[in-house]
Amino acid sequence: MSNDKISAEVKKLAGELLESGKVSAVVGYAEGTLKGRVQTFIARKASETEKFIFNQNCANNLAVYLTKSYNIISAGKPVAVFLKPCDIKSVTALIQEHQLKREDIFIIGLSCQGVLNDSGPAGKCRACSMHNPQYYDALIGGVVEEKEPEVTDPFARVKEIESMTTSECWEFWMKEFDKCVRCYACRQACPLCYCEQCIVDKTRPRWIESSAHPIGNLGWHLIRAFHLAGRCIGCGECERVCHQNIPLSLLNMKMSKEIFDLYGYTAGMDEGAKPPLTEFKMEDNEEFIR
Repeated sequence: MSNDKISAEVKKLAGELLESGKVSAVVGYAEGTLKGRVQTFIARKASETEKFIFNQNCANNLAVYLTKSYNIISAGKPVAVFLKPCDIKSVTALIQEHQLKREDIFIIGLSCQGVLNDSGPAGKCRACSMHNPQYYDALIGGVVEEKEPEVTDPFARVKEIESMTTSECWEFWMKEFDKCVRCYACRQACPLCYCEQCIVDKTRPRWIESSAHPIGNLGWHLIRAFHLAGRCIGCGECERVCHQNIPLSLLNMKMSKEIFDLYGYTAGMDEGAKPPLTEFKMEDNEEFIR
């Protein structure tokens, strides 16, 4: 189905939802201020839905707007949101962590053949085999053919770093972290970074140095990676919004690989499952205890 037809479907459905009063708002995509760019748009009236679009430039994960910091979910009516298959995994994780109730959201599932970044297909899409939403309240674009991913091993990039010597790995990451200006765009774009006060903003006591220098940058990126262990769904938003082009997804994928190897668990796939770091089982591996 063409982008024009999909966009027409999106506008029609969003308008019907608001006109009927079934939802209080619709969170979707609209044309950006620059050619080839999109922006988030929240419609609260049926007349506003003409702005909605969907195409391969719609890369950002709109699940971030469902967290408490945006405060668009109110009692009484659900909020509708456009979600690609990978983005729905964020909703699953938020439900698991009791940050969302399924009845508070109306999922407009979007079939997806991949999104673009400045240089072509997004890196996350090269390893993605999920082109149809796993669950939804309404489906846009119909069911598309599931294709084998270009990259069959999702941890291929991680394994490249793991093959380095300790000193090579240290040099690689310290060089990358040196670029960081501590803008926290990675935090703001992440649906799972929903703490009302981030640990990096606490000053009494100050747990992580806030200045953009090697020690502070190392502490920030490592603590964030550990906080996302077993929770990151691999949407790649942190890396996409980093204007310094730090390969942040590598850190998160490393933690995802460790969780998968230890527990066979992949985040965001089952809202009824308990993430492994939130519960204890007698058969859990305890080899790390010394």
